[in-house]
This record gives sequence, C-alpha cells and structure tokens, in this order.
Amino acid sequence: MENPSSSSTIEKLQQDCYNEWMSLQAKRMTELKQALSNDEKEDDKLRDLIRTVIGEFKDYAAKRCEHSRRYSSNYFAPTWNTCLENSLLWIGGCRPSSFIRLVYAMCGSQTELRLNTFLRTNNIDDLSTVLHGETRGGIDGGGESMSDLTAEQLYKINELHLKTVEEENKLTIRSASLQEDTADMPIAVTAFYKEVIGEADVAVERALDKHEKDMAGLLAEADKLRLTTLTTIVDILTPVQAADFLLAGKKLHMSIHAWGRLREQSRLEASGGGNSGGEVAGE
Repeated sequence: MENPSSSSTIEKLQQDCYNEWMSLQAKRMTELKQALSNDEKEDDKLRDLIRTVIGEFKDYAAKRCEHSRRYSSNYFAPTWNTCLENSLLWIGGCRPSSFIRLVYAMCGSQTELRLNTFLRTNNIDDLSTVLHGETRGGIDGGGESMSDLTAEQLYKINELHLKTVEEENKLTIRSASLQEDTADMPIAVTAFYKEVIGEADVAVERALDKHEKDMAGLLAEADKLRLTTLTTIVDILTPVQAADFLLAGKKLHMSIHAWGRLREQSRLEASGGGNSGGEVAGE
C-alpha cells in the first residue's frame, strides 16, 4: 500500500514542475512577442528562440515522465489545473492534432482579415496582398501571416494531420483498454466480495500499481507524439511563421488557464463562497 506522505511529496514535485513550466511559458511568450514586433526580423535569432522553446518542451516532457513512474494518475486529473483545463485533457495534455487545428485557425482568420481590409479600402494593392502574401500580418504585428502558407506547406501540414490523428486513435484505444481493465480481475471481483469498502488488498494494490505503470507509459508516448507534432510543424513553417504559431499556442494555453480560474471564482462567488485562492501560474 502506498505511503500517503510519499504520494504527497511526489504530487508536490509534479506541481512545482508544472508551475515552473507555466513561468517559462509566460517568459517565452514575452520574448516571442518582442522578436515578432521588431521591424527587421532576424531569422537566425528567431531560430535560436524557437529551438529554446522546443528544447524546454522536451525537458518538461522528460520531467513529467520521471515524476509519473509511480503516481501517473495525478497527470490525468491534476489538482493544479482548473476544472475547465481538466475537461479538455487527452492523456494528460492537449491533443497533438490541436496544434494543427491552431495552424488552420490562424490561416483562416488572417486570410479573412486581409480580405476584409481589401473590401473596406477597395485598394487593388490590398488585393495583391491577399493573393500573393506580399506584406506581413501575423498576430501582435508579427511576421509572415499564416495566410502566406504555400501549397507545399499546406500539403505537408495536411499529411501531418492525417498521420497525427491516426496515432492519436491508437493511443486512445489503448487508454480505453486500460480503463476497462479496472472492471476485470482482480479489482472488480475483490471489490464485490469485500465486506468493508476500500479495505486494503494485496492483489488489488499490485493491479493498481501495474495500472499506474501502464498509464505512465501511455503518458510518455502521448508526450512524445505532442513533441513530434510540434517539432514537425515548426520545421514546415518559416522562422517567422513558426514564432507566430508558438506565440499563439502559448497565449491559448495561458488564456485557458486564466479563464478557468475566472470561471471557478465566479461560481464560488455566486454560491456565496469567498476567494478561491491562488494566482494564475506564471503571472
């Protein structure tokens, strides 16, 4: 049977790791915005910043793998997350395919922005911008717009999307199988015959330890797919587009966290409760 003190220590390590990651998110978000706001964007400097961001994600995934070896279940419904964030989790994080959906969303919104500019000004130069991507229009004034994606880039992203969804489905099936195992021997049968609910049982503890270990392996594979997908997208995009994409992803992550806090605070106040406590991590 697991030691409650040991479990608490591991959970604190996991939460500290997450808080450190969120602080890095906020820091890199500022650096990306600054790099993209410069009139003269230096591709070499952007590449260095992009490599740093990807490297930090790789390090974070490695730490999660290390901390999840015995207590992996903490990552599937983290206490340090908001309820909103936990409702969006897929195997301890975001779906890798959501990275690609973000590219599509940015591409669509920025193309629409350019079209609206043309229709508003009725300027043929603006139409040239829409058709040929001759100006820069990323978020926060950043680099080449995602509407400048070439046919080759779009083809590669679509191929990546199909491959990523296929890999996601394989992991989802494995996750479902592991969940179904809890209704099998010895867990379900032991629960039925025990007179005292929750009474310690050696066979059950062994089965649950194995379940935690299997889920830890699944988490590591899901993180590997997230990293592979992110890295491949960045390789397909230009340095400016990649920085724009990474900035959008970080802003989305931080925003979902903050919105979840606000929603929980609003519900607590509506029910007559006090301050829910805590700050938005990384701010």
